[in-house]
Amino acid sequence: MRHGWVLLAAGAAISPVQPLFAQAEDAQGRIVFDAAYFRAYSPTNALQMIQRVPGFALDAGNAEVRGFGQAAGNVVINGQRPSSKSDDLSSVLARIPASRILRIELASGNAFGSDYAGNPQVANVVLTDAGGLAGTLEGRIDREYTGRLLPTAAASFVLRTGASTFNASLSYQLKANDSNEGFDRITGQPSGNLIEYSYKARRQSEPYHTLALGWALEEAADRNIHVNGRLIVDAWRVHQTYDVQPVAAPRHDDLYQEHHLWYPFELSGDVTRPLGGGAIKLNLLATHRYRKNLDTLTQRISGQLQGGSYKAQYDWRDERIARLAWSRRDLGGWSVEIGAEGAFNRLESDLNLFEIDANEHYAQIDLPIDDAVVTEYRVETFVNAGRFIVPALRLDLGLKYEASRLKVAGDASVRRSLRFLKPKASVDWSGGGWHAQFSAERTVAQLDFTDFVSGASFTANQFDGGNADLLPQRAWELLLSADRAILGAGRIKAELGYNRIFQVQDRVPTPGGFDAPGNLGSGRQWIGRLNVDLPLARFGIKGGRLSFKGTYLDSKVQDPYTGLDRPFSGEKMFVFSSEFRQDLGRFAWGLQTEGNSGATTYRRTETDNNNPASVTIGMFTEYRPHPRSTITFGITNIGNLPTKRWRYFYSPDRSSLHPVRQEYRERSMHRRVYLSIKHSFG
Repeated sequence: MRHGWVLLAAGAAISPVQPLFAQAEDAQGRIVFDAAYFRAYSPTNALQMIQRVPGFALDAGNAEVRGFGQAAGNVVINGQRPSSKSDDLSSVLARIPASRILRIELASGNAFGSDYAGNPQVANVVLTDAGGLAGTLEGRIDREYTGRLLPTAAASFVLRTGASTFNASLSYQLKANDSNEGFDRITGQPSGNLIEYSYKARRQSEPYHTLALGWALEEAADRNIHVNGRLIVDAWRVHQTYDVQPVAAPRHDDLYQEHHLWYPFELSGDVTRPLGGGAIKLNLLATHRYRKNLDTLTQRISGQLQGGSYKAQYDWRDERIARLAWSRRDLGGWSVEIGAEGAFNRLESDLNLFEIDANEHYAQIDLPIDDAVVTEYRVETFVNAGRFIVPALRLDLGLKYEASRLKVAGDASVRRSLRFLKPKASVDWSGGGWHAQFSAERTVAQLDFTDFVSGASFTANQFDGGNADLLPQRAWELLLSADRAILGAGRIKAELGYNRIFQVQDRVPTPGGFDAPGNLGSGRQWIGRLNVDLPLARFGIKGGRLSFKGTYLDSKVQDPYTGLDRPFSGEKMFVFSSEFRQDLGRFAWGLQTEGNSGATTYRRTETDNNNPASVTIGMFTEYRPHPRSTITFGITNIGNLPTKRWRYFYSPDRSSLHPVRQEYRERSMHRRVYLSIKHSFG
């Protein structure tokens, strides 16, 4: 570490500090960051530039939701949403060389169509029209606490010739995000007497491969074509050993193994053509995903098999989407978009759960819904219109109508038709350096198809019953946001939200003695978010920046067992991250912290609280031998803090307010060091 400080001081002495250009606001109220703004960071790709936009937090989107409209994040490219869905924004941005970016703009989401309407802040990455070949190369080595080295390699290429652009990317990563070691301690309650202690060591190996290809023909903003394809091969294995020491039973050794294989594939594209003074756009998308999950848990005493469990789960998921939208920027003074989206989704799931006896005989365990086929046909129509009432005030109105037909077949038989009207409105105001937005919207959550089928976790000894009667959660959501520039190149953004929720999706008891995802009743959420990015040059720290992002979430719903109010299952009350960074010419260094308050899941016979390390700290140093090359060395979890988990068990269920048993789990991934090299060309 001492040598790092010497190198840092030497870099500061021989390399001049490049000035950080202040942000500017254009005539449309957009905050503009030219490429020169990011020069001090020597970024190699668009993702690194987006991460340096003050006051902006990237939302990479959610590829798991069905349909195209609800999967959007908060970044567009040349004013348009990427036509792919499974390819999250982080991956898309990482493939764009920094040399091909002209500027990045921040604006209200209402400027970019219905998918972003009501979003107070969306980033628009504006590309240059430079031709020729450009690309990015990346290599990284992580060293986990066992001494194993985990390589990552990625390459992306962009070739522009005339109006056509071809892109390709290939990546490989050996993941081990879940390798850890620790112990479990089970005690009786309220006595606190020890029942069982066990030491556990988990080793994960996950080779993750991606291939993405794309072609774009961009003749004009209203005349373009995009085609994209993406393939993922994700295979992983887990080897977890247990040394279990019960107080009143023989000591035994357990072995848990996972063999998983996933093959997701996507083909997508869009075509835009001028029509009626505006533009009409057609999106088409098809995805297919195959998953095979094989899990085994065995118990042995002195090498002799005592029994165990085996799970074989296969599922196939398909999605087809067609979306047609017409938009016009000026129709009687209004910016208008009208469109419709149709989607077909199908999930076929086959779960086989077995109990293994001492003679290695397998006896199948019957779960409520372990074999099911779920299909859905969904149509959504939408209209959005917005205009400036006065130069500093804009009004946007929107209306969506969603109709779907859902069918569950197999171990359960359900047919259901759903229809929802979803209005929304927002008001944007700018003045005196401030930008503020108030929005009101009715939302309807999607049903997760996997909630219809049963599931099992051997490591947690938890079993879920499927619930074919699950209904979508719906809410009225209010959000007030405000942001402004501070200290020249800094920015502060604050949000306050309130959600009134009906048919809260949580966990409910099932007739077979399990619990499963289900609907409770009405609930509410208060949301507060703060995003601050401060340049520190005025305080005598050249090239220094301090950023903080925090979210507070307070929810309440009535528990079906106790009759008392409690938070929603799985929600964290407080989440935060912060970073101090100092750029000194060719050198940079920084500290990163993050943490959260943990989350509790409320099941039929237990409360399960996952609490990560209170505050984890990481540190990095960067060296830039060339304006387009960056070498980074970093350490994560410097404090070597473990994660913690408390489970309290009740009998016969949580209607009994006093637990009879406690399980405390502690896991540590220890410190991890990494070295990465990134280079862009063209």
